[in-house]
Amino acid sequence: MGFVFSKSMNDSLKAQQEFMVMNSRLQVTHTPAAVCRKVTRGRCLHGAGLAASPLERQLLMQNQMRERQTAMQIAWTREFLKYFGTFFGLAALGLTAGAIKKKNPGVLLPIVPLSFIFAYQYDMGYGTLLQRIKGEAENILDTHSILLELPKGPLTYEDLEKIRKSQSKFFTEK
Repeated sequence: MGFVFSKSMNDSLKAQQEFMVMNSRLQVTHTPAAVCRKVTRGRCLHGAGLAASPLERQLLMQNQMRERQTAMQIAWTREFLKYFGTFFGLAALGLTAGAIKKKNPGVLLPIVPLSFIFAYQYDMGYGTLLQRIKGEAENILDTHSILLELPKGPLTYEDLEKIRKSQSKFFTEK
């Protein structure tokens, strides 16, 4: 099972790398508006069909990759929900039958945490959880941006050079 999953992930990674290489080679100065609309899902950022600058193309590519990753996450959640829903249903039936047979309602207690997990997964796959998460993230960005600051401030070129030099000394001393 792990081999099948890793093979699928490797195929996906290769396809993403090919997409990135193809996008980086794209040096077109003028593209038809139809192609632009197709790539950007109707949001042409460069006006009358003119090609994007390399930075704009990179931003479009990153956004498209983010959309694909989010779609994969939602699809994974929906697939997981099928299996977990089956397990939850069978567990609920078994526990109910056990509670009736033993005449002890305490046997039904495991259904409570399982129902919370089921509800969360359902909300993630088919509900509005992602919209609520996005709204909360926007709220944090707008009102609590101090929480997003990195310790010791943002990384600078000098910091990177210092790290690189210390690592190169470390590896050459061996």
